[in-house]
Amino acid sequence: MWIYILIGVFTLANLYVRRKYSFWKRQGVPFIKPKFPFGNLLVNGKRVHTSQLTTHYYNELKCKKCPIGGVFFFTTPFAVVLDRQLMRNVLIQDFQHFHDRGLYCNEKDDPISCHLFNIEGSYWTNLRKKLSPTFSSGKLKLMCPMVVTVAERFQECLSKSINQNRKDVEMKEWLNRFTIDVIGTCAFGLECNSLTNPEEEFRKMGVRMFHVANSRVIKFFFISLFKSLAKRVHVKTVPTDVSEFFFKVIRRTIAFRQMNHVQRNDFINLSMQLMLEGKLEGSDEDVGKITLNEVVAQSFVFFLAGYETSSTVMMFCLYELSLQGDIQQRARENVLAAVARHGGLNYDALMDMSYLDQCINETMRKYPPAGNLGRCVTKDYKVPNSDLILKKGLNVVIPVHGIHHDEEYYPDPERFDPERFSAEEIAKRLPFTFMPFGEGPRNCIAARFGMLMAKVGVAAMLMRFKFSKCSKTAVPLIISPKHASMSPEGGMWLKVEEIK
Repeated sequence: MWIYILIGVFTLANLYVRRKYSFWKRQGVPFIKPKFPFGNLLVNGKRVHTSQLTTHYYNELKCKKCPIGGVFFFTTPFAVVLDRQLMRNVLIQDFQHFHDRGLYCNEKDDPISCHLFNIEGSYWTNLRKKLSPTFSSGKLKLMCPMVVTVAERFQECLSKSINQNRKDVEMKEWLNRFTIDVIGTCAFGLECNSLTNPEEEFRKMGVRMFHVANSRVIKFFFISLFKSLAKRVHVKTVPTDVSEFFFKVIRRTIAFRQMNHVQRNDFINLSMQLMLEGKLEGSDEDVGKITLNEVVAQSFVFFLAGYETSSTVMMFCLYELSLQGDIQQRARENVLAAVARHGGLNYDALMDMSYLDQCINETMRKYPPAGNLGRCVTKDYKVPNSDLILKKGLNVVIPVHGIHHDEEYYPDPERFDPERFSAEEIAKRLPFTFMPFGEGPRNCIAARFGMLMAKVGVAAMLMRFKFSKCSKTAVPLIISPKHASMSPEGGMWLKVEEIK
């Protein structure tokens, strides 16, 4: 009896999976053949980083001469956008059809997950409008001295370390600690001091969130298949201790500032103005108040984005400069000349470092902070010049890393060449071939802050230190599949020498 039941269950499951995996064939869309249970999440049977995974999709499907190609995340179909005009439509022109990212958040059980990156619909529209002024050029200029102060502390700590210990340095950890301290002071108004204390709790929280353990992969699998059920059974994406830590920090900071009338040019102060007044100081526009939960959630995503994104850009930039001493020296001379012209490492000097900009842009071309852009079809969409209709609820991926490594747009794409971002080359560049922070209304709200932090960090390092390969430097790099952002296996080891 039981054997027949098992055979029946197996047969039905097999038919269900076959039906799911025939989705793109029924649409007449070229697709990569999936394998149960992972679909197309493995490359040659191996797990790779998501940026490399979607680059594989892009390279496999682009030759099909179709605006989109099909893949499967487990059994869920995803559309890979291959055509630049369609990318423009998805991100900007027809944004109303692709308004959301289709990501999971749970306001009731996991309020910290309801931040700008995840939330949808009018909730996102209204909150984005309220928070956008907090990242204006004027606000960034006010935050710049705080970033520079942390960078100067970074110089001293790194100098002390290499003089006391050894010159072979694991830069990924140092740069993570630098960004933790910058985010701590600019977002939370706190002196984290992770540069002197690697066990600082903020840093532990960052490490936890960006390590993609197998248990988190299983949770992602469940959420991607059963989003509504996941909410009903109270699934959280942020560990409870991490959530409690951030709520505690924000509550204490706000209470202290209110009691002691503390004013600082940081994100918390700006958020408090919105929470209490519904508008920013010096502005007549009443955009509406935000709640404590919203302040905590946005502070949390600000921490996550700044912590990993900026440190990763700096890490890969220093790595590439360590391999090409002539480019490194030119970048250093550009930094020192700007600092001399403007009387120190300040906002005006940073805006005058054109060659350093080129180096950082080329780093983000080769190692984009947002390796993929995900969107969800929010309203049925007919693909122009075709009979294909993308149905509401379908997930869409734009493979930024693949585009940045496409020989059609960047000849010899693995070569690090800052001249790709000279004024002349930028003028010739095709639209939607360089998207390190996304494009359109849902681009990264804190992109300019991230760039400011990266420029300050790299400039401060080049002013004081020389970087080169050491015996532990991996060439070429192997990217770990176990981190949410691009991260080298075994860390980033470089030889660091102080310039006398």
